Amino acid sequence: MALMMDNNYRFMKVKSSLITGRKGRRSRRTNTMVLRKVKNLQNLIPGGKGLNVDQLFVHTANYIMHLKLQVDMLQALSDVYLS
Repeated sequence: MALMMDNNYRFMKVKSSLITGRKGRRSRRTNTMVLRKVKNLQNLIPGGKGLNVDQLFVHTANYIMHLKLQVDMLQALSDVYLS
């Protein structure tokens, strides 16, 4: 058994052979690794636990841009106060 996402990006259990068309240990391991990384990302991003995968990626990109903006603003402020 392996976990797979349905059309609504919910996890469901299916036979690994249905996903890969063969009974390969490597493909099951890869699928498990991807799902683990998605769950890790959901835990890292604030508000990510309730999002499906495509919403999670959009939210992650927005979060990264927000963090970069904060870093740029702090660098600008430190330049003003240190010079």
